Amino acid sequence: MKTTTTFILLWLSFFGVNAMQSKIEPADIETQKVYLSGTGKDDMVDWDFFCSDGMNSGKWTTIGVPSCWELQGFGNYNYGKDDFKVRKNEYGLYKYQFDVPENWDEKEVKIVFEGVMTDAEVKINGKLAGEIHQGAFYEFKYEISKLLKYGEKNLLEVKVNKASSNTSINHAEREADFWIFGGIFRPVYLQASPKENIERVAINAKANGSIEADIYTVSTKAKSLRLSLSDINHKKIEDLAATDISKENDKWHVTSKANDIKSWNPESPQLYFLNIELLGKKDEVLHTTTQRIGFRTVEVREGDGIYVNGQRIKFKGVNRHSFYPSSGRTISKELSIEHIKMMKDMNMNAVRMSHYPPDKHFLNVADSLGLFVIDEVCTWHSPHLDTKVGRKIVKETIVRDVNHPSILLWANGNETGWNTELDGDYAKWDIQKREVIHPWNIFNKTNTMHYPSYHVFAYDTYAKDKIYFPTEFLHGLYDGGHGAGLDDYWKQMWNMPLAAGGFLWDFADEAVVRTDKKGILDTDGNHAADGIVGPYGEKEASYFSIKEIWSPVYIEDRYIKSDFNGVFRVENRYHFSNLNEIKMVAKWVQFDGPKGTDKVKVLSESTVPLPDLKPETKGAFKVDLPKNWPSADALFLTATDHNGLEIFTWSYPIKVPKDTNKSNIISAGQGAVTTHVDGGLIKVKANGIQYTFSEGTSLLQEVKKGNNSIPFTNGPVIFDHKDKIESINVNKLKDKVEITTVFEKADKSPGWASHKEYSSDVIKWIVHSNGLLDLHVEIKGKKIVNGFKGITFSFPESEVSGMKWLGDGPFRVWRNRMKGTKFQVWENDYNNTVTGESGFVYPEFKGFFSSLYWARVKGKNYNGFTVYCNSENTFLRMLTPQQPKEDPNHRVSVDFPEGDISFVKNVPAIGTKFQTGDKMGPQGNSENYFGNDDEPISINLTFEF
Repeated sequence: MKTTTTFILLWLSFFGVNAMQSKIEPADIETQKVYLSGTGKDDMVDWDFFCSDGMNSGKWTTIGVPSCWELQGFGNYNYGKDDFKVRKNEYGLYKYQFDVPENWDEKEVKIVFEGVMTDAEVKINGKLAGEIHQGAFYEFKYEISKLLKYGEKNLLEVKVNKASSNTSINHAEREADFWIFGGIFRPVYLQASPKENIERVAINAKANGSIEADIYTVSTKAKSLRLSLSDINHKKIEDLAATDISKENDKWHVTSKANDIKSWNPESPQLYFLNIELLGKKDEVLHTTTQRIGFRTVEVREGDGIYVNGQRIKFKGVNRHSFYPSSGRTISKELSIEHIKMMKDMNMNAVRMSHYPPDKHFLNVADSLGLFVIDEVCTWHSPHLDTKVGRKIVKETIVRDVNHPSILLWANGNETGWNTELDGDYAKWDIQKREVIHPWNIFNKTNTMHYPSYHVFAYDTYAKDKIYFPTEFLHGLYDGGHGAGLDDYWKQMWNMPLAAGGFLWDFADEAVVRTDKKGILDTDGNHAADGIVGPYGEKEASYFSIKEIWSPVYIEDRYIKSDFNGVFRVENRYHFSNLNEIKMVAKWVQFDGPKGTDKVKVLSESTVPLPDLKPETKGAFKVDLPKNWPSADALFLTATDHNGLEIFTWSYPIKVPKDTNKSNIISAGQGAVTTHVDGGLIKVKANGIQYTFSEGTSLLQEVKKGNNSIPFTNGPVIFDHKDKIESINVNKLKDKVEITTVFEKADKSPGWASHKEYSSDVIKWIVHSNGLLDLHVEIKGKKIVNGFKGITFSFPESEVSGMKWLGDGPFRVWRNRMKGTKFQVWENDYNNTVTGESGFVYPEFKGFFSSLYWARVKGKNYNGFTVYCNSENTFLRMLTPQQPKEDPNHRVSVDFPEGDISFVKNVPAIGTKFQTGDKMGPQGNSENYFGNDDEPISINLTFEF
């Protein structure tokens, strides 16, 4: 961090965004900006500091600013649910000396604090700069020109109380469901403007090019204004003629019209600079300021939908805290860019600022990269903010954020925390008159009910005429929610006329580094372990499920069979882009077997022309079929947007597992196979491998290869199986031995059927002379399945070091989270990650994996094995994930079947913090409808030890 008191003078327009982007103007007509702190978590500046209680308290030392003092080793950690009455609620004292240029005595100088938690008393050279500011997440400033010593050193003193003296602020911010920190956590800087200056501007730039602006100034010398428009590189496009101009009190109101502009939307976030000059009576420039804008029109049409630029939109959104594990609420522009890039990569188009206004740079990035934003005032349940302080906070929020094109809606608090007396205040400060919502409530034109179960989509209540978008849904506690359930929910949201999408809860696990507990990551139990990504941005499985489900290029499910004609049906789910703007590439690929590499061999590659489809229309495209396409293992289709960023890669197996595995399984060779039955055991030897089976059950008891024992045992156990064994037959043939177990016949017909049908389940082992071991299992089919259909074995977890496999991956799946995988060869090392709770190594090693073709299980002591699955639609169960510690309602803890390694035809769903899977749609239901099938369910495996 910086320790020098030498300042970098940034010559920025008051409303500019970046020194590298801003055009340099003469200092006497432009606002200058000098940082007294760093700009974020990565460039803190040392200030003198005293903490009243907790860690490193009771003494003067130094602290980096901006920061949350707990993360710098001071004070006490608190989560909002901690008993407020027993908290220490410490305060911090800050001191910092700074220089002020001598020529600033001709300017108006303000000190700006972008965010302080929570009450801040500011002194300059021993004198109060103004009234104590209350509220952590809001920018405030003081005019300090008369308090400064020009050309000399000045002393800044700040007292920060972690808890507010205002009870309603504490309820809103300090007792909310998130981590509570203290400190000057956002940047502090001086801004110096000409005495005759523009205080601020509010702009309404619409999609048709019309511009309406309120320009606030107390200048007595200002007689007129001059406006011009520049592109994002500050190249002037045109001078703007004022079609109407008026002045009332301390505000100029001006309208104009720009020509040939491109509108802003998240798919093509076109931005411009509006340049405003304040002119004196001789047209001399008194002050100039530049504001970055986007031309777009927002309408909330009652009983219809939310429209941007005349297009009805659906939010593909997520809630996001301003947070980083090692710095708390102090972040950086680089982190804002990283987070928004990840959101865009997941094909999201919206973000809700939960539950407070974000850093300014986050909104700047949302503008430039393209995201819709709901900006929110921080309140939490009841009681709400009192009206007096609430009015100040609403004003501070709107005044700071009004000009961001990304912001579509204002949220007046969260979950009953709103003070309805403040609803009208938003329009008072917002020239664009954006709609105000009450998140989780029916209010005005919208219904934003939180955490709906799937049957909400009946949408037949008295509020059925409201535009519906849950501002929180599919709560992602641990591995639940998010991608689990989203496929079902999104089908309804996309097709319901009054559904406007929704916002997942939430973006990242809020696991904070505990400087008081040897640096552990702490999510406060199950309160903050609910991210799509881990605390440091580790991508969980839901990340990729969301990416596929929310892909704006929607391809109907397709299965490639022998009569495949290359045609795919497609829907353009963009709101503003034609599908023909998207590039698609087809690759026909082959994979190595278990003993090869995980590299993909491309047999043929071609560009796929996509049809001319306007937003929200359907059509088809065709992939050219090369002559050798049947020899490929899979087809990859990769769509990329106009920026060259991947939208998604879909994968389609070409062959069934049996055909793919033919080239990998060594056919039976010549050699002796010996069999010995003794002491209730059947022992078969072939090619140096001895297999031991139970004579009474035919279950595998032991595998020995030379002197090495391979602990794959106790199977196959058929799940939920109660049939008695009718016979076990050992058949010794020339180059193999067959062990066949037939169970007693049992009724397989429905209970209502008058004609009964009976069949026997079968387990058949075949030991080949080359040591390969085949397993064929037949299980009676069943129309409706509760539980599992499949078989299981034992293999001690302590002996597993990793796994390589051909199938869907690299992440595990649940029944209601099948999307987001890719069919190819994958390799994962063992880990014991508990999603969102511990480890944070992804992909998780343990769980269910779909579309198994083969798997090589790596043992720690050369005791692994390879299994080839020759049956279609089979899941591999790899061990049993450790359950999270705090899931009292057992909604995100999935009960696994007996055994360690299993081969199953169905897998369970997972719930959310607030729902079981059964409440989350068809894919979440605990019943599996297999349908009626005359043939038994068969599982065919080949083991290579």
